[in-house]
Amino acid sequence: MKTWFSKHNLLFLLVGLLSLSSCKTTYYQATVSNKQMLSIDSKIVEDTAISNYITPYRQQLEAKMNEVIGTSKENMIQNRNLPETLLGNFFTDAMVNIGRNIDPQVDFSMATKDGIRSSIKAGDITVGTVFEFMPFENLLVILELKGSDVLRLADFIAETNGQPISNAQIVIKDKKLIDFKIAGNAIDPNKTYKLITYDFVANGGDHVRGLDKPVKSVTTKQLVREGLIEYIQGLTKAGKQVESKLDGRVKIIE
Repeated sequence: MKTWFSKHNLLFLLVGLLSLSSCKTTYYQATVSNKQMLSIDSKIVEDTAISNYITPYRQQLEAKMNEVIGTSKENMIQNRNLPETLLGNFFTDAMVNIGRNIDPQVDFSMATKDGIRSSIKAGDITVGTVFEFMPFENLLVILELKGSDVLRLADFIAETNGQPISNAQIVIKDKKLIDFKIAGNAIDPNKTYKLITYDFVANGGDHVRGLDKPVKSVTTKQLVREGLIEYIQGLTKAGKQVESKLDGRVKIIE
């Protein structure tokens, strides 16, 4: 079955072309003998040939980015300082749902607060909203972890004063782990558990610990962004709005 991405290759190519200025670039130093400073400002005359060539594609891209795929019931604001947020809960709940469509045995999900790049406002959610929320080409990854490594991950979550999780509950005091459960059950160090996250985190991004020695690792072909778009579209088709709630899954005690 074709993915959302494969149906819109041209548009994604255009996104890349139109956003080159924000991409990571490799710079090489060269020795230049005839240096000259050139000003780049409004005095430079627009090349109408290039502008006219790009305009139709830009219009197609803008139309796709403005396509409404769902509705948010309330504002879900990005906040890296809070241990639990509506936005983080929505994202990790969505990942569990998406993950179980790939592997029904997925136990829990985890993201990082720094990995969420923008808020979702109440009202219409567009394709562009999801691009802003998750602008990276990250793939979903399912990791099978020993219980002992799950507890290492829980220690990291505690030390960072909470991270977005789903189908799991953590209690933290003074940035120390007090308790961690999956689906309400204590972690058995001798069992294995399946975590769904994305490749940046799975590869140690944001200094996440506990994921470096998985029993098994499966990098799916599902982009996080694609999965979110399809998940929101599925809610809309079912007559549901995008919503979230604070349920105490990340608890800080004094």
